[in-house]
Amino acid sequence: MSALDIEIDALAGGPAQLAQYKGSAVLIVNVASRCGLTPQYAALERLQQHYAPRGFTVLGVPCNQFMGQEPGTPEEIATFCSTTYGTTFPMTQKTDVNGDSRHPLYSELVGTTDADGYSGDIRWNFEKFLIAPDGTVAARFAPQTEPEAAEVTKAIEAVLPN
Repeated sequence: MSALDIEIDALAGGPAQLAQYKGSAVLIVNVASRCGLTPQYAALERLQQHYAPRGFTVLGVPCNQFMGQEPGTPEEIATFCSTTYGTTFPMTQKTDVNGDSRHPLYSELVGTTDADGYSGDIRWNFEKFLIAPDGTVAARFAPQTEPEAAEVTKAIEAVLPN
């Protein structure tokens, strides 16, 4: 089983159909609209625009577990992201990434170790997981790691299918 085999709903409702991304590189990011790291949305959208033609997508996963920094409804989240940051990448339903109600997607992801040797619970909003086209987790990046940091773009380029 890979992360892309797990069912999760889209922000607008209905299944997100993660299986459609098999064969693509996917950067899964737990996001929040009222966080000090929220400006990362702009860089995530730039990655989306730059790499999408080569078989890549960002997948935003709204989460309200960190100091209530994603309190909005699906409609409020979608409006905020599109009007403030011009986001075009897909987003899932609001999801728990830690604890007893952790979504199975994150149960699959949290065992991955980042470059500093950390694995386990999501530390904060904007933690990033790069999924390779074969569905394996290729890399994990700390929340403070900027989406366009050299280590992120190098990892993306290493797994792009095109």
